[in-house]
Amino acid sequence: MTVLFYLAVPYLTMPTSRRHFLQTTGCLTIGFSLLGPTWATAATEAADELPGSLGDYPRIDSWLEVLADGRVRVLTGKIELGQGIRIAVAQMAAEELNIPLNRVDVVLAETDRTPNEGYTAGSGSIENSATAVRYAAAAARQKLLALAATQLQTRAFQLKTQNGVVTAPNGQTRTFAQLLGGQQLTDEVRLPLALKPKAEYQYVGKAVPRPEIERMVRAQEYYVQDLRFPGMLHARVLRPFNYDSKLVQFDENELKRAVPGLAKAVVNGSFVGLLAEREYDAKLAQDWGKQHVRWTEGRALPAGQPLKDYLRTLPNTPKRVQDKGTLTTAPTLRASYYKPYLMHGSIGPSCAVARYDAAQRRLEVWTHSQGVYPLREALADLLKMPVDTIHVKGVPGSGCYGHNGADDVAADAALLAVATPGRHVRVQWAREDEHCWEPYGSAMVLDLAARLDPATGRLTHWHQQVWTDTHSNRPGGNADKLLPAQYLAQPRRPADNGATDPSAGGYRNADPLYAIPNLRVDAYFFQGPLRVSALRALGAYGNVFAIESFMDELAEKAGLDAWDFRLRNLQDKRAIAVVERARAIARQQQVGENEGLGFAFAQYKNKAAYVAVVAKVSIHEEGTPYRPQLWAVIDAGEVINLDGLKNQTEGGMIQSASWALMEEVKFDQHQVRSRHWEAYPIFHFDEIPYVDVTVIDRPTEPPLGAGEAAQGPTAAALANAVYRATGKRVRELPLRPEKLTREA
Repeated sequence: MTVLFYLAVPYLTMPTSRRHFLQTTGCLTIGFSLLGPTWATAATEAADELPGSLGDYPRIDSWLEVLADGRVRVLTGKIELGQGIRIAVAQMAAEELNIPLNRVDVVLAETDRTPNEGYTAGSGSIENSATAVRYAAAAARQKLLALAATQLQTRAFQLKTQNGVVTAPNGQTRTFAQLLGGQQLTDEVRLPLALKPKAEYQYVGKAVPRPEIERMVRAQEYYVQDLRFPGMLHARVLRPFNYDSKLVQFDENELKRAVPGLAKAVVNGSFVGLLAEREYDAKLAQDWGKQHVRWTEGRALPAGQPLKDYLRTLPNTPKRVQDKGTLTTAPTLRASYYKPYLMHGSIGPSCAVARYDAAQRRLEVWTHSQGVYPLREALADLLKMPVDTIHVKGVPGSGCYGHNGADDVAADAALLAVATPGRHVRVQWAREDEHCWEPYGSAMVLDLAARLDPATGRLTHWHQQVWTDTHSNRPGGNADKLLPAQYLAQPRRPADNGATDPSAGGYRNADPLYAIPNLRVDAYFFQGPLRVSALRALGAYGNVFAIESFMDELAEKAGLDAWDFRLRNLQDKRAIAVVERARAIARQQQVGENEGLGFAFAQYKNKAAYVAVVAKVSIHEEGTPYRPQLWAVIDAGEVINLDGLKNQTEGGMIQSASWALMEEVKFDQHQVRSRHWEAYPIFHFDEIPYVDVTVIDRPTEPPLGAGEAAQGPTAAALANAVYRATGKRVRELPLRPEKLTREA
């Protein structure tokens, strides 16, 4: 079974826009009322408002189109980041329209073509975009049946749909395309709306494979890094070694003598772009420039002192996040935890292609940005062009999960394309560019204090203080946060983080899900020394690591089993079910000498997926945890794609374990030192832990975001397992060997 996608060669020719399609074919507004129920046993949706992104785009044709051959084209404003949104929305549409999955095409984020759904972030793709597609498809089915009832002179509830064909009791049929006669469904989706009965599902909830996986494994064209156009120029950008360095000397003639294949150099202030017909020549030019171009020294970085102590000294903006009850009682326990700066470390360094048509004054950009519409606005601001003259098409990138260099490299490409009209310009960052210039996940310091009732073992008071930089520094609608904009002759640098509540991502999951009558959460936002933005789970990773490590410490203080202690302080029934299922898995594991079993739990954002993680570690003599074993139990509500949900959870555990055991951005007084994989190690294949995921499916509940849910619990489960194996409580990530001695 396959699903067709716009990949590789189709990118070379821009598809006809939905607007153009409607202008050339006319439109049809269908407003028939049904004469009977669409599905014999369907549940009617009685929500007060349209779910997901439908509130902003309520028309059916904003989400799907019926093609002349009877296929259905689904439009989503989300980009594929490895979370499997393509197959999930295809499953939702195929289910509600009762058509084969291989007759559904999916178009990803593209300006003027798909809905503007902002950023693909926050594990919201299923909850927002895929749910919108489900309701639009259900509404389309109702409208098609109503239209068929009129054409076939029967009642709607007597009709059956199968494989894109509507059949009447007398055997007469109409295909979807025949019913529409070249028009599209332009009606708005309105509630109440009958959805397909879950008992009749063919695709939703099943482990449907993602067809693009085979292309990835075979190294076939799939990613933006693979795009090639006739006559395309390749480009590299010269960067200084320090954030605040300025260009002092650049000799283009000398560079051309050294690299004869250099076609052109574009210099604008301290922004230096190098273009060549061959990619290798662009790389040679960049390598030469690193050795011969002169820059100012720039500002010093705070090296030579513990970063966690330095961050506390920075000016900060306080915010009271949660304030319930009183905290006058002395705490039973206090502890402080630390999370360092982390990289996205995308396997494929950032890449983009752009082409500027000077005659039409039109710019086209191919990008793996998480937000094609916000990027378009930022590029319009950067280039002083009307927004509607810029077309941005989303193309999957090779690794991301957060705000990496995708927007920045798109701005690089746009600047160079405008300077080189009529040619496609492909900018490919090198590994060093990616590691040194991407926005990192913020470092965090977390202070926790809590009081227990010794008689009941229940928490009575909790105070959490979060010290953090921003966790979202996306460009949004202006150019100030685009990296190349900050180095132009007329630089654009944000005076501050520019966010209404910059610390918001930092206190994600700082409010424990446990039942605590007296609770206070304070956040202190600072601007740290390194460039930062969104990394998978944002502040939830650090907060859950701290909370769930602290819960283990509190359980020991109370003289209680870690599992019983959590269950004693939980009231959410779904949370309790996840914890109990994880405890059953843990009880099946054998623990030997120098081994430890740890556990942690959280509900992502306290409203998305519930995840409990069990970790087993074996500690070598030198203090190294060897290939942990990880088990997860996840409740993400209704399961759309079982395989996709498991993949997301497995990948989240592996990435989080790599963060927790190995990763930390290092820098000296002058520059970031983690410039390559040797200086910023991540798991190798032979180090990847064993992972196993148990899914609690709740088909009667709404689907919940799951892509970032395993990050925090995995780190805490590992720290708790290390404590049980060594007697050493490590509160500062990563859990490096020097911290894991057997002395308590």
